[in-house]
Amino acid sequence: MSAFEGVTFESESTSSAARTIIGDALRKADPVGSRAVENETNWRRNYLAHFRRALEAGIGEAPAAHSIAADGLRSAHEHMRFGDGSLDDAIPNTPLSQVFHTQTIKGDAEIETELTLPYRGERLRGKALLDQLDDWVSRGIITHSCSEAVQTVIDNPEWMRLEGDTMVVLGAGAEMGPYRALMRWGATCVALDLPREDVQSRISEYAAESAGRLHVPARIVTNGGADVGADLITELPAVAEWLDHIDGRLVLGNYCYADGATHVRVSMAADALATHLLQNRPDTALAFLATPTDVFAVPAEEVEVANAAYASRSVSKVLRTPLRLASGGRLLQRNYPPGADPGICDALVPQQGPNYALAKRLQRWRATTARNEGTTVSLNVAPATRTRSVVKNKALAAAYAGAHRFGVEVFDPATSNTLMAALLVHDLRAGSEQQAEPWLDEANNAAHGGLWTSAYHPRSALGLAAVLGIGALRG
Repeated sequence: MSAFEGVTFESESTSSAARTIIGDALRKADPVGSRAVENETNWRRNYLAHFRRALEAGIGEAPAAHSIAADGLRSAHEHMRFGDGSLDDAIPNTPLSQVFHTQTIKGDAEIETELTLPYRGERLRGKALLDQLDDWVSRGIITHSCSEAVQTVIDNPEWMRLEGDTMVVLGAGAEMGPYRALMRWGATCVALDLPREDVQSRISEYAAESAGRLHVPARIVTNGGADVGADLITELPAVAEWLDHIDGRLVLGNYCYADGATHVRVSMAADALATHLLQNRPDTALAFLATPTDVFAVPAEEVEVANAAYASRSVSKVLRTPLRLASGGRLLQRNYPPGADPGICDALVPQQGPNYALAKRLQRWRATTARNEGTTVSLNVAPATRTRSVVKNKALAAAYAGAHRFGVEVFDPATSNTLMAALLVHDLRAGSEQQAEPWLDEANNAAHGGLWTSAYHPRSALGLAAVLGIGALRG
């Protein structure tokens, strides 16, 4: 295997690697669940249940949750490679194929000193923004804690510059990342993304028009691509060496996305980078966005809203019984049993696949483990968002178009990335004490978009939402 391939799976079968990682994660906390994973013969069809179990086995038992996260990460590192060696040896032992120097762009725009939020063609500020937060809370779109966190940033606009911190944005060109908002607010950012002309042009042009300061890795060897940017999967050691010389407390934010198994590879490259930075610069903070289409433990407050919606008289309630009978019970199942505390919102979407689920779970495990070791961590659940990567899937695009029929609001990227950037600022400046269990940390400040408070189990409504959304898309 060539070093030019960078971070790869030990096995050619990504399903085998994922099954091994989940099995190892459960081995101590849930031996029966671990054996069920090992005996699974159709991973791509049945992985959903095992990812759910990897959450449930840690509820009510904080040491079990920490064990699942730490053992899952340990297994992932053991089963990933960098070139001919182990992933953990990549940064200290791999000869550099590239040496980066720093190119800096300083924007000349005025720093935004007030938190504003683009929403449905308007830019909300002041009372209008507070009213929108209240509306989202009342409709069960965001949690009370999310609204309170954003209001705290509104009251402390000087926080938005992240003075003294350098925000390292992995996947700076991603639609959901905080790069654009932070640059408007005058922050210092490091933008890491692929050395492609189109990607790097967007990043640098935005920086020049912003109020922030941007650092990008400039390449000595371009290989025919852009002269800035880096491929984290293949150039991990060089990226680590370059970041070691960047000033300020680093905040490493993983906002990378890729299709299929590449998403796991880039997530593991980012995790190896995080491990390196935490060892060499212990004050480094970590940041992640959790996808709403995953399995989460949900507080009783959100469960009560969902159960009230299930009990309310509505058109969907009238049609519920015949639809459930016609579908053999698959459609419109209630989201939670009465009195669940916590409830389990299982919003994993089969169309996104097991590699996506694994990549996002690895990030949650790192957040749990790092927080338990005293690292400052920002991980917030983001709302469903009409990003390019989602709407290119016709089934998901249709489901998103019909989601409002079931109390779920799908956000535009500009709204999501600004809202989540504000939550990041809150976490880095206001901080938060580690809670009794990891699931409570994950539920705090969640902007779940209504998936947690929907009357129906998300997958049991997904197909119907897609049918209803097809007409909207055609319109």
